[in-house]
Amino acid sequence: MSGEVVLVVDDNDKNLKLTCDLLRLRSFRPVEARNGAEALGAVRTGDNPPALVLMDVQLPDMDGSQVLQQLRADPSTASIPVVALTAFAMKGDRERLLAAGFDGYLSKPIDVRTFVDGLLPLLPNGG
Repeated sequence: MSGEVVLVVDDNDKNLKLTCDLLRLRSFRPVEARNGAEALGAVRTGDNPPALVLMDVQLPDMDGSQVLQQLRADPSTASIPVVALTAFAMKGDRERLLAAGFDGYLSKPIDVRTFVDGLLPLLPNGG
């Protein structure tokens, strides 16, 4: 959906820029966070809550699963879809992260041709 807010949580500046640029090209409004605390603050204090969160799993202050647990524990953020966006690409990582409660899993490096289209089914109303 055009104009939807997407929170992008990544401590790597190049990954953050690429992800946000791809989202902007498709008329999404990315909001950036570089660690778990910034992500929680952006979700809880923003005037327009994100329609989707793209969460790096390895963050400097807490891991993405811990941020996810806090989002799920708060009724005001519990229903926001959260996608693990991670360099973890070992056998079983996808299943482990989905079992932890993530709504989706994308491995890095992302495929710039299919990245945004892969997110659309996770958005409210199917994108």
